[in-house]
Amino acid sequence: MSEQIVKQRTRGFICTNAHPEGCAQRVQQQIAIVEQLKPAGIAGPKKVLIIGSSTGYGLATRIATAWGFGAETLGVFYERPPQGKKTASAGYYNSVAFEHLARNRGLSASSINGDAFSTECKQQTIDQVRSKMGALDLVIYSLASPRRIHPATGEIYNSALKAIDVPYVGKTVDITHGTVDEVEIPTASDLEITATTAVMGGEDWRMWIDALRSENLLAEGARTLAYSYIGPELTWPIYRHGTIGVAKEHLEQTARSIHADLKTQFNGGAWVSVNKAVVTQASAAIPVVPLYLSLLLPVMKNKGIHEGVIEQMCRLAFNHLAEGCVVLTDSRNLIRLDDLEMREDVQAEVVQLWKKVSTENVEKISDIAGFRREFNNLFGFDVDGVDYDATTETEIFL
Repeated sequence: MSEQIVKQRTRGFICTNAHPEGCAQRVQQQIAIVEQLKPAGIAGPKKVLIIGSSTGYGLATRIATAWGFGAETLGVFYERPPQGKKTASAGYYNSVAFEHLARNRGLSASSINGDAFSTECKQQTIDQVRSKMGALDLVIYSLASPRRIHPATGEIYNSALKAIDVPYVGKTVDITHGTVDEVEIPTASDLEITATTAVMGGEDWRMWIDALRSENLLAEGARTLAYSYIGPELTWPIYRHGTIGVAKEHLEQTARSIHADLKTQFNGGAWVSVNKAVVTQASAAIPVVPLYLSLLLPVMKNKGIHEGVIEQMCRLAFNHLAEGCVVLTDSRNLIRLDDLEMREDVQAEVVQLWKKVSTENVEKISDIAGFRREFNNLFGFDVDGVDYDATTETEIFL
């Protein structure tokens, strides 16, 4: 047992600790939203594997399918458990809270904490699916790791956030201090492009699906989804046209290949869901994106069309994955949940704000305060209803 007062500690765009009660409260808040948005009598996938289930869109998908459809879920993640006075990572506390709340509701939920890129983790997952779940209806691939050890070669790949062909020069914001500066992102080498694709592309997703299929653990009609982002032209030089964009193109190509296989064998399918920009630890680390998001938030909120991760995943679950629904895609077979963000009127207003934003007016014309709050929330801090001056038990385990 390790009761202590937990105060937020940050280093740049990284929060180095987490608050267990704040994380649990955030999970409860997302559950409440699912229960509010869930249509009466809806049904959907009942056996769901989420690879990358502890934070962001992966966690929201797990909550949406469990509370929306009553699905049995198995979550795979790589998170730090608590150790003495050192808190667990936010993703670990999220998963502890999810399992506790799910079981209290009578929902079946289990987790595997391990490196999803590894052969050992895949085998552990296969063994657990076979012994406890049976064939899967839905497999979600939502990894957001910066590093991968290739299971076949042992080669270590580190992703690089860089431009391609020409360096990128543009605006960025220091979220902590509210200063708007110019940032230059250098171009990537061929090796860096290859490494980023190895980490963030579709190879590992394909390995997961092939492993499950070879073990006869995919049900008739089985579907699988991975998540991506395209964004506006403002972010393309560093995102869609940069190293990350090359990796995401590979992810989309992989989806089309998996889709053909699953459709033939199971009458199922594979898709990439392009989701809207939201505040995550990953997005906070990408130059340009925090400033773009700080400007996007008030525009979408003023129009009444803002969605967080859980609202997005409810829309995905209830409009695309529920029984009787057709998966709606664009001409490239992409599910476009970013449709509200990419509306012409929304982007036109963001562009105008982008042109005039500066250190002097950023606090006034953007919602940088909202960005900060959502960032803090990711780690269980600045959450309504939590007493941060009180002691809390930090040694809680799955």
